[in-house]
Amino acid sequence: MTKNTANDTYTKKDATAQEGARVMGTVLVTSGTGKTGRRVADRLAALGVPVRAGSRAGEVPFDWQDESGWAAALDGTEAAYVAYYPDLAVPGAAAAMAAFGRLAAASGLRRVVLLSGRGEPQAAVAEEALRGACGEVELTVVRSAFFAQNFSEGALLDSVLGGELVFPAGSTAEPFLDIDDLADVVVAALTGDGHAGAVYELTGPRSLTFEEAAEELGRAAGRPVRYVPVSGPAYAEVLEGFGVSGPEAGFLAELFATLLDGHNSATTDGVKRVLGREAKEFTAFAREAARDGAWHG
Repeated sequence: MTKNTANDTYTKKDATAQEGARVMGTVLVTSGTGKTGRRVADRLAALGVPVRAGSRAGEVPFDWQDESGWAAALDGTEAAYVAYYPDLAVPGAAAAMAAFGRLAAASGLRRVVLLSGRGEPQAAVAEEALRGACGEVELTVVRSAFFAQNFSEGALLDSVLGGELVFPAGSTAEPFLDIDDLADVVVAALTGDGHAGAVYELTGPRSLTFEEAAEELGRAAGRPVRYVPVSGPAYAEVLEGFGVSGPEAGFLAELFATLLDGHNSATTDGVKRVLGREAKEFTAFAREAARDGAWHG
């Protein structure tokens, strides 16, 4: 797993853009122990912002499947980072966003930054549900491309370690996004002005096919990694072999088929628009992950 700290990834311009963050009130970070949540929490803490990291088993109880703890988690907070688990496209996500939005408005929350998926029609429905429910709360939506870190600390780590990247992407190219860039954008939106109502689509600076990504991962890891394209149903069977329930495996396979049909292949300048710098290259991500021991298993 890669080692990342807030100070390692900030540029001077990032820090200058967020210099007002030190006077902010408490920020609730939902899914605070997840890939994006912990990075956002670390960066906020490094800026001197009080953080309330919510998770199912953490010090601050927060479970997207149990609304009873949400009001207490929001109490006394000024802003929130909303990362819905498992995905905004799942059934029930829109209802959860509406309920959270109503509580956010009632609690006096000033600002919300929502993590969403790029090119996900059902995620857009959930975005609108939150927008319609949160009233005067400032809402910023961050729509992300496929995370580069899915290869180093996510669902595809075991595939990379095993030398066969099995995935239903065909020859479609994807502009993989480094989560460190995502976290920097989220923190900028949480702590700075001028982001209310904005929808940022975030990608890396270059689109690669999964075959090209596997080659880059192999070079960085010092071990052969081969891409093995499979159909959606075949991938669902692979997931079930790893213990994923049948319905969840089917949903994930269908989601990937929707996302990786080519409509998300183009890059955007979202990272540069917010941070004033280019997004991290996939090659740089792979080298850093290898350096930090992601694929030593």
